[in-house]
Amino acid sequence: MTKNILTTAFVLAGALLSGPSLAQDYPTRTITMNMPYSAGGPGDTIARLLAQGMSGPLKQQVIVENTTGAGGSIGSAKVAASPPDGYNLLLIHISHATNPALYPKLKYDPIKDYEPIGLAVDLPSVFVARKDLPAANLAEMIAWIKTNKEKVNYAHAGIGSASHLCGLLLNTATGTQPTQIAYRGAGPAMNDMMSGQVDVMCDQIVNVVGNVDGGTIKGYAVTSTEKAPALPKLPTTAEAGLPGFTYTVWYGLFAPKGTPKPIIDKLVAALNVALKDETVKSRLAGLGVQPVAPERATPDALAAHLKSEIDKWTPIIKAAGVVGAQ
Repeated sequence: MTKNILTTAFVLAGALLSGPSLAQDYPTRTITMNMPYSAGGPGDTIARLLAQGMSGPLKQQVIVENTTGAGGSIGSAKVAASPPDGYNLLLIHISHATNPALYPKLKYDPIKDYEPIGLAVDLPSVFVARKDLPAANLAEMIAWIKTNKEKVNYAHAGIGSASHLCGLLLNTATGTQPTQIAYRGAGPAMNDMMSGQVDVMCDQIVNVVGNVDGGTIKGYAVTSTEKAPALPKLPTTAEAGLPGFTYTVWYGLFAPKGTPKPIIDKLVAALNVALKDETVKSRLAGLGVQPVAPERATPDALAAHLKSEIDKWTPIIKAAGVVGAQ
């Protein structure tokens, strides 16, 4: 009995002593940035640029791992269950705020089960269509959808994806109900749009710049309040006849709950270095993506933003009656 008590005491003492040391030495090995969306999609592209930018200041390689499915909730659950040691991170977009409403049996709490590190980037989406769609502008596209109703195929990257959420907003704003075609990622959805198998989509600008410029799809409008430098010829939704419609996709970086503050501090610093890196900024800009201001790349800013987004999206999703399959 006495021996067991002494053993337990030594283990606890060792844990208390090693905690600060581990945080001080962090990182000593490769860090995994979990991207819960498909390889080759918009989130994957952003994750790889940020991982590259953070590897330098952390003096360890940051790799990207794709664990996809259920609107990003499978990859999110994986990180929530990971050891809180700073070696498994989650880069996720707006779906972190919408998944609680979409998936009633979610295996994690987006607020309680993570330590926020900071917001990373903001980007608009773009209304696009197959290149032979008989609509010359956004107003004509909406009129065409209203005329053809359920015959119209709206493509998205799966329930809870950024393209799915943009479609919900479009339905609400215009009173339209096109047929929803869900894909396992934005890449496959875009491939089918380029081949003319689906009609319209509202996708993150990262995924459409090259295809719009190349003429393989039509671009109608960006969902931001200002024109996108990466697609300067496209009007905003307000300019194109849909006033009041704005939609910004944000990406934030999280660690498992309980990750020591010294480790979080190092990750915050590395994120900010990456967002200021000229190579990273240039490549993001070419894709239409803007790094957030330094004051938003902080734990407090991300925590506040996440809560406000949950409050915003929950009633929209419940009103739409959408439930994801788990």
